[in-house]
Amino acid sequence: MQTLRASAGAGRIALSALLSLVVAMGIGRFAFTPQVPLMIAEHQLTLTSASLVAALNYLGYLCGSFDAMRARRRVEWRLQAGVWGAVALTLLAAWLNHPWLHGALRFLIGWASGWAMVLVAAWSGEQLQKHGRPALLAMVFAGPGIGIFLSGMLAVMLNSYHFTAAGAWLAYGAMALLLVAPIAINLPRRGELHRPETAPAPLVLNARLKRLVWSYSLAGFGYILPATFLSQLAATRFPHSLFAQFVWPIFGGAAVVGIGLGILTRRLAATHTRLAIALWAQALGVFIGGLMPGIGGLVLGALLTGGGFLCVVQLTLQYGRELAPQHARYLAGLLTTGYAIGQLAGPMLSSLSSLFLHRLDPALYVAGAALLLAGGLVWRRAA
Repeated sequence: MQTLRASAGAGRIALSALLSLVVAMGIGRFAFTPQVPLMIAEHQLTLTSASLVAALNYLGYLCGSFDAMRARRRVEWRLQAGVWGAVALTLLAAWLNHPWLHGALRFLIGWASGWAMVLVAAWSGEQLQKHGRPALLAMVFAGPGIGIFLSGMLAVMLNSYHFTAAGAWLAYGAMALLLVAPIAINLPRRGELHRPETAPAPLVLNARLKRLVWSYSLAGFGYILPATFLSQLAATRFPHSLFAQFVWPIFGGAAVVGIGLGILTRRLAATHTRLAIALWAQALGVFIGGLMPGIGGLVLGALLTGGGFLCVVQLTLQYGRELAPQHARYLAGLLTTGYAIGQLAGPMLSSLSSLFLHRLDPALYVAGAALLLAGGLVWRRAA
């Protein structure tokens, strides 16, 4: 009976954490991607201003993850605010129509999602370890991909009914509310997150950890351009193709499949080896998406880039826990901060590319090269 209760408790925690990331990351953070073509068509944004708005989102994510890494008080409040803030701010976006207002809002949503990503991962990992089910943590990281898939499929439906950008924001916010409401009671309250009685020795960044931080920072830079502008690339290249609208949910579905493949292959190779392979698969996807002009190239690029997206996140944090098990939350925050810095650099490069060259493809090639280098940094586990 006690074993059944423990299994039920672990399942409830894993599901609650997964849905929290569906809402805070998959919808709150990434619903902007299918909205970009609609907002450009309604003259709320240009391609250059969309890049700057995205950059503000990633700046917020940087601030939120850095704050979560260092927080010692009101930790549970930050987790709750991260999840619920993503819902409220997504709904609020329906009433905004100026680039700077959207930029300010995306900054706040980025901050909320930074809180949610670091603290939900730390809370669920801690609790699942306590319940003897640490393997379920990999499932939690499928949350953003599920959110991307759901919001992408909703975008296809909304486009078929000719929703405005404002109406679409309301739809995304309503979906987020419906998903988070049933599990809100399971999220940690004040005093429920573990705080060690004695602080561990300070984390020393040895050569392996430094390479991992650099690799993850480059991963953030490399994936973010297709993740932000995939829908816009599809709309630009194939403006009258219904199938092009499915490229973004394909990205999200591939991200979930990538998590599954990461779980299935866990006994076939070391964590750092699988991480390098996932990064190189993403690089191949970025290059294919930029170099192959047809719809097949865009879809294959979405499959490879999306398939590596969450797998890279999960494997990086797992490898970090293997290298520094006593510093899981701090290292997760440090890695996420590096990832956020990489993400922030990506849209800045895309805005320069669109401003001076009037196309995104050159920026994509730089992103692909960054992913190749990221994989090389973790391929060998030399001291």
